[in-house]
Amino acid sequence: MIYLDYVSTTPLNQEVNRMYQSLLNDYFANADSLYSLGLKTSALMEKSRELTAQLLHVLPEEIIFTSGASESNSTAIKGCAFQYQNRGKHIITTAVEHSSVYQSCVQLRDVFGFDVDFISVDENGQLDLQQLKKTIRPDTIFITLMYVNNEVGMVFPIEEVYQIIQRTNPKVKLHVDMVQALGKIPVDLSHVDLASFSAHKIYGLKGSGVLYKKSSTSIIPLINGGQQEHQLRGGTSNTATHTMFAKTLRLALENLDQKYRYVTSLNQYVREQLSQMTDVVINTPAQHVSPYILNFSCVGYKPEVLLHALEMNECYVSTKSTCSSHKNDISRTLQAMGIDENIAKSAIRISFSHHTTKDEIDEFLFYLKQVLQTIKKQR
Repeated sequence: MIYLDYVSTTPLNQEVNRMYQSLLNDYFANADSLYSLGLKTSALMEKSRELTAQLLHVLPEEIIFTSGASESNSTAIKGCAFQYQNRGKHIITTAVEHSSVYQSCVQLRDVFGFDVDFISVDENGQLDLQQLKKTIRPDTIFITLMYVNNEVGMVFPIEEVYQIIQRTNPKVKLHVDMVQALGKIPVDLSHVDLASFSAHKIYGLKGSGVLYKKSSTSIIPLINGGQQEHQLRGGTSNTATHTMFAKTLRLALENLDQKYRYVTSLNQYVREQLSQMTDVVINTPAQHVSPYILNFSCVGYKPEVLLHALEMNECYVSTKSTCSSHKNDISRTLQAMGIDENIAKSAIRISFSHHTTKDEIDEFLFYLKQVLQTIKKQR
């Protein structure tokens, strides 16, 4: 099997899996119970919170366990909007956000009457910082954007965005979706008020996420009904899953630079090979991007046909963001970059891991060439 869809999800680390199974069997009690088994279960989860905070260089009380990045994004965006709406109802995001961010902002606009601006990107996917600066108003309360784009891979200048906020309206809260950054590039939370993370993108469990919330930032809880997560997320704690987050994160952060260099070499090799192929256009820019993601188009070919043809050889790629894979429209990200429609509608995304081998890459390239020679272009 040649798996090149690590942006979508990653295989579960076996060390994490073994410990998780043990926790399920031995520490099943409700963490809010007052008897010893409940207290032991709670202690394990709180130790995970403490270790996660240490790894991210923040305070334990600033870590909120969630069911994943989509919940973290929604909680940060809506919770912050509702909390600070007395200051104003203006929110800023970008045109290329993950659907969980984009749809949360659209809902705030269409259902709750917030004013939302979408900052554009240029042909290289880079954020228009001048437009951002001009868009910030006295009634702007919140800016939300991603660190690494999940479809094309561009990296946004979070520190520059923070500096613009400080110079223009320092009361504005900054939330960053850091899902595709964690475990791949260094993450600095000193410039943000809220940040979202997901475990299954870093070889951890599905249904496991974290929301970082700076202690000076307040949010309105979206799930009421209990004292869990500092009274910000009611419901019986998924203790085994939350307990595993710290170990998952620690393993993902090991040898970060070494993994980055290795994946960069793979990415460069694939770029060189693809650039020599007829009808192939590389959509991911050469600079200011994550090497873990590479988006390209086989112009004139239906991406779904290519995907399934590659699948016949047990080679797995993606056509767009998995959260939008069942829609037939063109990627919002490629559209925002101004990429020609004929190119954009033929886009394929591959994503790498430090587990990816050169032999796997060569096999993928062989099958891709073979598929392009054997299937017909769309009319």
